[in-house]
Amino acid sequence: MQSPQTVVATPASPIETIALDVTGMKCAGCVKAVEKQLNQHPGVVSARVNLVTEVAVVECEAGAIDPVALAKEVTEAGFPTQPRLATTAGEKAKEALSPAERHALENRQQLRQLVIAGILIVLSAMGHLNQHFISFPDYLSPLTNIWFHWGLATAALLFPGRQILVDGWRGLRRNAPNMNTLVALGTLTAYTASCVALLFPRLGWDCFFDEPVMLLGFILLGRTLEQRARGRAAAAFQALLALQPKVARLIANPTVTGSTPTGSAKGSDFGGIEIPVEQVRVGEWLRVLPGEQIPVDAEVVAGQTTVNESMLTGEPVPVVKQPGDSVAAGTLNQSGAIAIKATRTGKDTTLAQIVALVEEAQIRKAPVQLLADTVAGYFTYGVLAAATLTFLFWYFIGSQLWPEVTMLSAVGIESHSAMHHAIGMGGETPPLQHSALLLSLKLAISVSVIACPCALGLATPTAILVGTGLGAERGLLIKGGDVLERVHHLNIVVFDKTGTLTTGHPIVTDCWPIGNFLPESLLQLAAAAESGTTHPLAEAIGEEAHRQELTIPLAHEFYTEPGLGVSALVEGVRVLLGNADWLTQQGISLNDSEQNQAQQLASAGKTVVYVAADGQLAGLIGVTDTLRPDAKATVSRLRQMGLRVMLLTGDHLEAARAIASQLELNPDSDVLADVRPDAKAAAIAQLQAQGQHVAMVGDGINDAPALAQADVGISLQGGTDVAIETAQIVLMRDRLLDVVKSIQLSRATFNKIRQNLFWAFAYNTISLPVAAGVLLPTFGLVLSPSAAGALMAFSSVSVVTNSLLLRKSLSTDN
Repeated sequence: MQSPQTVVATPASPIETIALDVTGMKCAGCVKAVEKQLNQHPGVVSARVNLVTEVAVVECEAGAIDPVALAKEVTEAGFPTQPRLATTAGEKAKEALSPAERHALENRQQLRQLVIAGILIVLSAMGHLNQHFISFPDYLSPLTNIWFHWGLATAALLFPGRQILVDGWRGLRRNAPNMNTLVALGTLTAYTASCVALLFPRLGWDCFFDEPVMLLGFILLGRTLEQRARGRAAAAFQALLALQPKVARLIANPTVTGSTPTGSAKGSDFGGIEIPVEQVRVGEWLRVLPGEQIPVDAEVVAGQTTVNESMLTGEPVPVVKQPGDSVAAGTLNQSGAIAIKATRTGKDTTLAQIVALVEEAQIRKAPVQLLADTVAGYFTYGVLAAATLTFLFWYFIGSQLWPEVTMLSAVGIESHSAMHHAIGMGGETPPLQHSALLLSLKLAISVSVIACPCALGLATPTAILVGTGLGAERGLLIKGGDVLERVHHLNIVVFDKTGTLTTGHPIVTDCWPIGNFLPESLLQLAAAAESGTTHPLAEAIGEEAHRQELTIPLAHEFYTEPGLGVSALVEGVRVLLGNADWLTQQGISLNDSEQNQAQQLASAGKTVVYVAADGQLAGLIGVTDTLRPDAKATVSRLRQMGLRVMLLTGDHLEAARAIASQLELNPDSDVLADVRPDAKAAAIAQLQAQGQHVAMVGDGINDAPALAQADVGISLQGGTDVAIETAQIVLMRDRLLDVVKSIQLSRATFNKIRQNLFWAFAYNTISLPVAAGVLLPTFGLVLSPSAAGALMAFSSVSVVTNSLLLRKSLSTDN
């Protein structure tokens, strides 16, 4: 394995990611074995494997590993693996099955095995029914013959149970025993002991050929139900994958050819060439008809329509699109034919990024799973040791301390066994000896079968699969199990003000000239100086100048100081715009009257823009940004959830306090004002240094450093690359209340993880001692191997089912 010093990413050795589809994993022990196999390969930095999605994500040194060779190594270790290679134009992975096709094939195979096992179980139970409940006619007597039941057990092992036995042996041989190893040892031990009893009847041993048959039947039943439940858990993600269009209709530039689509079919040229969507290039023109999916991220250049974006944002109301508007791949064109110009294709589209994000989220493990992973790595060895100790105890000690337990363990079996011997061997029934060896074997088999590493392995990934899939349906993208756990520990939510709590579209409300300046001339100077920047305040001033139909002078020599202000040369006059600190740095002072005017604007909750010309204050401009309609409700809901809400802004304290009062926040303790953009991350770090767990909510662009610094970064309007890279939760809808819903979903998902892990540990903690016979001396209760197999299957199914209940518990949310 690589030493820590050799896996640090440097410019000389960048890190790349390889995805592998891995099959054959049955439990957490298998996951641990695959991760160990991958991590041992030279050049691998880290490997994460998901049991539910059957995907391995390997981080390695760029160019150091051949994915095909790596997949071959894992395959040789007993887990069939193939690299997930990106297909280029015209390329198809014909020889490799897609994950959906592979799962469908596995479902059909398991269903066939289940039918066979079900028939064997019914036939195996015939002897019990005849002995205790129903008297069969003479022509059905062969069904109760001991040799017939030997044949059933043999058939069960050779056909539906063959794969379990083979995989169990492979795991044992490669020093990585798994769940199949435990089941194989249990069934083979029961079968062998029964064969000895059949061939040597004078030993007086019981024949329990029904045990391996019942055991395999319950195992296959449980796995089939588990596979179906896992399929339902992955349904949301599969639906997301299904959104990806397959073809696009390429057309010539309609502005050149003169064919311009309209909102209806009449009079429109619907020609074009259908090509695979992978072949579309940025800048090419495409036509999309009503009822078709948008093939790539694009800009509408002709036509008008409504687009259903609910599959990406969760917002059910269609959005009107006209020339100049952007559309996203996978969304549904509803009402009109449009021509679009491709802006992002392939893996760069919003949909592809969301799919990659959700898939990555399902791989990332919660720290709480580390305990389960650690236990899983040694689980099978521990169970084998427990089974061995159980056998040794009852054979050498237990049967001597409580000799009556051999009688108790044989209740309901003696007459059945004697009947089989009499019918099968044609002689008198030998006296049955209640053997301590048989009792010890049965208990050891039950111990090996009832233990369930599957439940441990499924506890976290199934909950994350359901939670992230449910979030993707609702436009809430959560980046994995580690994020869920951090959300659970949050106690402070910090909101950026502009564009987050507010609409992000400020308007000019006041224009106070000083000296000889008129309001119009002051606004003209300000708009000219701000024409060199795209700051929201600059846009507000420019919009107000255009609204008043003012002529904006030409400006040049622009300079911007982030968080402070701008300067420009306007018709030979040096104009400065910004906050009070910016003017102070430039040597411009304010008298008492000017300061009082600024104070009045700030006290009213307005941002004050100071304008100076030729070294003198020329006036003050008041700008306000209204709160989002759902801002107050969002803050109130978060506080009801026990979270402290704070406001972070670059505005002056007075303006920030005015906003805080509207939100019913404490203006003294819950407001961080006068914070420059480059200092926002430091402000978050200061809260963390006080022992707080902080979430930062911002727009994902200006707030990127703070989003990255926070324990959980939450980005609004997350269709941007910056948001996806920096935030841990990305909200696709422009709704502030989704902050509340994302935290609720994260908490609910993490609670499911904890419930699943608790059940998995509790099940094994309680069931193992019972299977080992702890209740036998006092209560006469003992689990048969088949009952142990049924309980083991139930534990896995219950964990997956509990994860599926997450959808039901959140079904009332919008």
